[in-house]
Amino acid sequence: CRRLSYVEEIMQKDFLEIGKVVNIHGLRGDVKIQPWCDSAEFLCAFDTLYRADGTPMSVEAARVHKGMAVVRFAGFSTPEQAESLRNTVLYMNRDDVELEEGTYFIRDLIGLQVVDADTGAVYGRLEEVLETGANDVYTIRTPDGKQLLFPAIGDVVIETDPEQGIMRIRPLEGLFEDAD
Repeated sequence: CRRLSYVEEIMQKDFLEIGKVVNIHGLRGDVKIQPWCDSAEFLCAFDTLYRADGTPMSVEAARVHKGMAVVRFAGFSTPEQAESLRNTVLYMNRDDVELEEGTYFIRDLIGLQVVDADTGAVYGRLEEVLETGANDVYTIRTPDGKQLLFPAIGDVVIETDPEQGIMRIRPLEGLFEDAD
């Protein structure tokens, strides 16, 4: 098992992947970024993005074009300079975003132990968040390897505590009956 460097530890804790440079755009050094976040608009709101090694990249201009973020970084003013960024994964500093109460980064939810709010019974670990449009759906992997799904709605998710590594839920009647 490889030990993480100090920079890698900081990047995993404080920074989240936000997108990937997929192409250049135009002649002024702009790049197209495929957003790996809620939207291209969200990505365009940042003044600084980061490379995987923690190097900050100052955003001079950003706009949305056909669902992609088109960004010009300081120091990149030609297509050749922009080309050097192709396939670069970009990160945001989580401290640059203030989340509303009760909202979390998906990364902070993955791995939470999911327990019954009333009985304390352990259902398993949250494995995946499916974005369905109406509401998210959470996937749990049970200790015996089964997969359970439940809606991320207030009637089901009673408490989410990433600091303690736990999510308390109250399943709707019959929700997990077919899982037995």
